[in-house]
Amino acid sequence: GGGGRLSCCDSAAGTERVGSADGRRGAHRERRSGAERCSLGTRCGFDERSYLSARRWKPGDDPYTLYAFNQRESERIPSNRALRDTRHHSCTTLHYDSDLPPTSIIITFHNEARSTLLRTIKSVLNRTPVHLIHDIILVDDFSDDESDCRLLTKLPKVRCLRNSRREGLIRSRVRGSDAATASVLTFLDSHCEVNKDWLPPLLQRITQDRTRVVSPVIDIISMDTFAYVAASADLRGGFDWSLHFKWEQLSSEERARRSDPTQPIKTPIIAGGLFVMDRSWFNHLGKYDTAMDIWGGENFEISFRVWQCGGSLEILPCSRVGHVFRKRHPYVFPEGNANTYIKNTRRTAEVWMDDFRLFYYSARPAARGKSYGDIRGRVELRKKLKCKSFKWYLDNVYPELKQKPFCHTNTGLNTHTHTHMHAHTLSLSLSLSPSLFLSFKYPLIHRRPVLIPQNGINRLALGGTADLTLKMRNNL
Repeated sequence: GGGGRLSCCDSAAGTERVGSADGRRGAHRERRSGAERCSLGTRCGFDERSYLSARRWKPGDDPYTLYAFNQRESERIPSNRALRDTRHHSCTTLHYDSDLPPTSIIITFHNEARSTLLRTIKSVLNRTPVHLIHDIILVDDFSDDESDCRLLTKLPKVRCLRNSRREGLIRSRVRGSDAATASVLTFLDSHCEVNKDWLPPLLQRITQDRTRVVSPVIDIISMDTFAYVAASADLRGGFDWSLHFKWEQLSSEERARRSDPTQPIKTPIIAGGLFVMDRSWFNHLGKYDTAMDIWGGENFEISFRVWQCGGSLEILPCSRVGHVFRKRHPYVFPEGNANTYIKNTRRTAEVWMDDFRLFYYSARPAARGKSYGDIRGRVELRKKLKCKSFKWYLDNVYPELKQKPFCHTNTGLNTHTHTHMHAHTLSLSLSLSPSLFLSFKYPLIHRRPVLIPQNGINRLALGGTADLTLKMRNNL
C-alpha cells in the first residue's frame, strides 16, 4: 500500500546519541538531526519498541536461522548507533556544491529482519542532510508480514510500496524507480548503515556528468558480531569468465598514479547493491533486464550496459556505506539459487558479451542448454543505443581479464594453435610441423561452437559443417 511523508521533522535541532562502533558505549554529541528526533519520539507516531518487539529473537532459537546473520546481536545494538568515520582524513577537506539535487533512496526487501531494516533507514535519516533526501521508497517484495513496511511510513520521508507477489530484487527496484520523482536514484540494500557524509560525494559526481554510475566504498558489517569494519579503499570490482564477482586490488601502477586518495576509482563492474544513478540516464539505458529473476547477475548486466553504451562506473573513496555480508541467502529461489543465477548470467552473456560468451560457457558448462527466456527486446535495446562491442570493453575497461585459449590439442605432436573470433567466423590455424599446417574456418551465423571441459582439456563441440584444409607452407 501507499505511505505518507511527514513534515514534522524538517528542522535540524536536537542532540544525537553517540557510542562506540557497536553502539553500546559512548557519550552525547550536542546535535541531532530533526529526522532523528522525530523518529525516536512520538510526534511522527512511530513506536520503535513495539515495531522491534513484534518479531524479536527468542532465547533457545538459533539466531542465524531466519536471516543468515546473528539476529540476537543485531537486536542488541541501538537503531541509531554511532559509527567510526572510516574515510581517509583528506576527505574531510573536500567541499561540495550547495545546490546538489535531492535523491529518491530506493530500498527493496523480502522478509528482512526489522532491526536491520530500521537501522538502514535511520542511518540514512541521521547522516544525510535533510534537503538531499527527496524520499525513501521502500519496496516490500511480498514479505510474510505486510506491516514490516507499512509501519515504517510513520518515519519521515518514508513511502511504502508492496508487491502483490514475489518479484525479486530486479523487478522490485524497477518498480521503485518508476515511482520515484527525484532526478537522481540511490539504490541501497536493506541491511546497510551509511556513514558520515556519504551522499554528497556521490551526488557531486552525478551532477558533473550524468552518465556516471557511482558507488561508495562498501565497508563490512560482521554477520556475527555486527562490528563495523573499514574496507580497503584500494579495491575495485572484478570477475572471472564464469561471471563470478570478486574484489580485486588496484595494480601497483594504478596505486602509484593515485597521488590523491580521494580520487574516484574506475571499476569494470559494481557489486550492485549500492549505487547512485541519474534517473533519466537509468531510464534511457533500459533500467534493469526485468526478465531476470529474484537476485544475481543483474550487476554484470547493468555494468556491461553502462560501459558499452556510453557511461562509466566509479567507486568513490570518500563515500562509505557498511553492508552485512552473509554466507547464504535466507530466502527461497523458486527455481533454485544456481538455476536462477545461470539464467540471469546467461541472459547477460547472450546480449552483451558477443562471441566472448564462449569463455562463459567454458567456465560454466552447466549453463549450456538452460533456458534463459526471450532476449530480443534487450538485443534491440543494444542496437538502438548503438552500444560498443564486448571486445571494446575488454580492450578499454578490463584488459586485465585474461582470455583463455579456445581449444587445446592432445595429438602428441608438437603443435601450436592460433585462434581468431570474428563476428561471423571462427578461424583456427594448427601448425603440425614447420612445413605443414591445418586451416580451419567455422561459420557462426546459424550454430554456435561450445567448449566442453574434459580431463583438463577444453574440447570444441561443433554443429553443422566447417571448412578444413591441410596446406603446405611455401617459401620455407
